[in-house]
Amino acid sequence: MIRLYNTLSRAVEDFIPREEGKVQMYTCGPTVYHFAHIGNLRTYMMEDVLEKMLRFSGYNVKRVMNITDVGHLTSDGDTGEDKMLKGAKREKKTVLEIAEFYKNAFFSDCEKLNIKKPDVIEPATQCISEFIKTIEGLIEKGFAYIADGNVYFDTSKVKDYNALTGHSSDELMVGVREDVTEDTSKKNKSDFVLWFTKSKFDDQELKWDSPWGVGYPGWHIECSCISMKHCGEYLDIHCGGVDNIFPHHTNEIAQSEAYLGHKWCNYWFHVHHLNDETGKMSKSKGEFLTVSLLESKGYNPLAYRFFCLQSHYRKPLVFSYEALDQASATYNKLLKKIASIKDEGEIDEAFVQRVRADFIKSVGNDMNTALGITAIYNILKADVNGASKLDALKAIDEVLSLDLVKEAAKEAPVEKSELELEIEALIAERAQAKKDKNFARADEIRNSLKERGITLLDTREGTTYTIE
Repeated sequence: MIRLYNTLSRAVEDFIPREEGKVQMYTCGPTVYHFAHIGNLRTYMMEDVLEKMLRFSGYNVKRVMNITDVGHLTSDGDTGEDKMLKGAKREKKTVLEIAEFYKNAFFSDCEKLNIKKPDVIEPATQCISEFIKTIEGLIEKGFAYIADGNVYFDTSKVKDYNALTGHSSDELMVGVREDVTEDTSKKNKSDFVLWFTKSKFDDQELKWDSPWGVGYPGWHIECSCISMKHCGEYLDIHCGGVDNIFPHHTNEIAQSEAYLGHKWCNYWFHVHHLNDETGKMSKSKGEFLTVSLLESKGYNPLAYRFFCLQSHYRKPLVFSYEALDQASATYNKLLKKIASIKDEGEIDEAFVQRVRADFIKSVGNDMNTALGITAIYNILKADVNGASKLDALKAIDEVLSLDLVKEAAKEAPVEKSELELEIEALIAERAQAKKDKNFARADEIRNSLKERGITLLDTREGTTYTIE
């Protein structure tokens, strides 16, 4: 039984999907206007662990993710700067060129961190007809209104609008920055834009015809529609970072349930922030921490994954190079221990099955990945043969995705052939002969090897050889 903390109920619950054995899972994707920083990637990494744990436990998972390539503003109140337009201006490219470049960069980073690609990846720009259809339905049902050219969702028509946050509307901010002004066209402070035809971005590149005029969708509508397009009217799990809870996921629930007329998603899974030592990590301050930057400093990206797995996803995690150094050293020591295991003996299937069951029970209790690291050490200490240990490590690594056996193989010493050992012994004897000024013996060794097609090469670093 998998157990998850459900943001909606604010409690850890048994996970029970609507359809036995099948899971419909949606994860909010990136806004592709810049590289993802490692804080963003912590969220995707923990969602990856959740998906793999569900599969490991026997569920058939369909995971859908959007790509925000239009219409995401920098504020919580549908105001502020357009991130895609900002990226296009910064790099003097079109919005679609920016989107394609950073989408590819995002998935490259995911691959380095062993984050599995979702089953369905849908760019927002490919779903304009779905957005328009849903907005028309919300207007017809009386949940949306037109004001000053824009279409707004009327939050006053929704019961328990703040159920996901547990706060009242008065407690929640209009915008994330001090310079964001409130939209006076709204009936209620918490109303949000479904479709823009009037905005401060007169030079908005991507616009489409709609019943309300030429414009573009608001951010929140895209995830609801893409989820409904690929998962139908019911969703088992919706994932994202804690900063998505309000307003994004709050608004998704409001518009989806207003349109569908029933509860939409049963479980909400949110990953807490990765902070640096000055506070929440962002793209706008300090050193821009990306996977590529870590690689340039000599870190294996999987050492960063190991660093994240040592902490619980619902706790803030503070990043520092000192902490990453410690995690990297621990990861490398672990690989050396695994490299020393000899793949010998017959696999003890009962042992491997016990490891799998214990792993699901411990780590599957609200994705406690720190216990997954403990499980690795328990396997190493177990009183079983090497083949059984390696098979058990491979099993739990289906979820942890640390490439334990694969990376350990790089640490294992390469066995040398008899010829290589003989040549190295003769090179050592020749070096000692030269040191003893026995040049006749040194020349004899060189010449005898030469006759066998082996040429010695004396360099500053020592003697090497080539074989014809």
